[in-house]
Amino acid sequence: METLDDFRARRETLNEAVLREGSREIKRFFAIDHDAYEEGALSGKVKELIGLASSTVLRCDDCISYHIGEALDRGAAKEEIIEALTIALVVGGSITIPHLRHAIAVLEDS
Repeated sequence: METLDDFRARRETLNEAVLREGSREIKRFFAIDHDAYEEGALSGKVKELIGLASSTVLRCDDCISYHIGEALDRGAAKEEIIEALTIALVVGGSITIPHLRHAIAVLEDS
């Protein structure tokens, strides 16, 4: 498994390529995605934890890696991340367990 730093570097490089080649609609979606996680009525940290739980239910390992990194950067404690993953398991069921494993591996690497 790649490290969180390796994931972030790969993601940045590929996002730059997507934005360079992407349509106006792709660029707008990326902007909406970025803006949704800005501070507001909910803190950015809480939004990242919501994103983590949602990504786990949706079974997107890249998204899980991203949201763990962002949550940590915004001050989330390991216990908060584990609680978000617990919610994901309850909502998503046992099919999320492989993605919980991925999340724990990323968290332990951080």
